[in-house]
Amino acid sequence: MVSLIQSNYDGMGSGMTPPSLGFVLQNRGVLFSLEGGHPNVYSPHKRPFHTIIPAFVTKDGQPYMSFGVMGGSMQPQGHVQVLINIIDFGMNLQEAGDAPRIRHTGSSQPTGIKMNDGGWVNAELGIPIETIQELITRDHRIRYRRMSYGGYQAILRDHEKSVYVGASESRKDGQAAGY
Repeated sequence: MVSLIQSNYDGMGSGMTPPSLGFVLQNRGVLFSLEGGHPNVYSPHKRPFHTIIPAFVTKDGQPYMSFGVMGGSMQPQGHVQVLINIIDFGMNLQEAGDAPRIRHTGSSQPTGIKMNDGGWVNAELGIPIETIQELITRDHRIRYRRMSYGGYQAILRDHEKSVYVGASESRKDGQAAGY
């Protein structure tokens, strides 16, 4: 199993395509600062901040699942939510990716943006109102918002049945493939 995430970053990357190669170059360098003295200032041998974090899970020392939830800062949040759905709520691979998600926004960023108000918990439609009410009683600022809640694909190895199971959610294009 392999988990990989292809990303050109913002928009469709840099917009530059090397002649005769047929792909667009990424533009993650925009995450550097050009301000002298900034911790994230552009300089030799540095890599830009990025969130390309495909995931791989083992169970009892064996490969179990490769998956990813694309979407910038949503990636680690989405990964945890998918794992909670499978481990704690007993969802199958497809259900775990299709379930509604939450996304925290307003956090401090390596680009210099500082969180000063706790940010927002954005809820996708489908989160039970009881859950929203409980979060509000714990002083979270909640809003239902149309935004990106990531894009998920996964492959799981069922060792008992000796088969692979794939899942691809409906929020975006993509696929889980195996042979």
